[in-house]
Amino acid sequence: MAWMYVLIAGVCEILWATGLKYTDGFTRLWPSVGTVLAMAASFWFLANSLRAIPLGTAYAVWTGIGAAGMALVGILFFDESREPLRLLCLLLVVAGIIGLKFTAPE
Repeated sequence: MAWMYVLIAGVCEILWATGLKYTDGFTRLWPSVGTVLAMAASFWFLANSLRAIPLGTAYAVWTGIGAAGMALVGILFFDESREPLRLLCLLLVVAGIIGLKFTAPE
């Protein structure tokens, strides 16, 4: 269950980071509320994952999911670069996340 919590925390990180684009510096109420709620959920799930997963591993996977996820969101929804080298680097981040998951003690 701890790994599911890290995954959910990572998805919430993608949501709040995307939400930041729409808050206009936290001057727009509803995008700001949604962003803060996603932040709180992300931290809650990450904190609960730490009951079973080492801190360094959980944090690295959480931020990796967020970084890779935001890069994909940028490519898919905000017309960011799709250069092959960028995609290769993104795959390396994903490979690192998978490697951390399979080498972590539980």
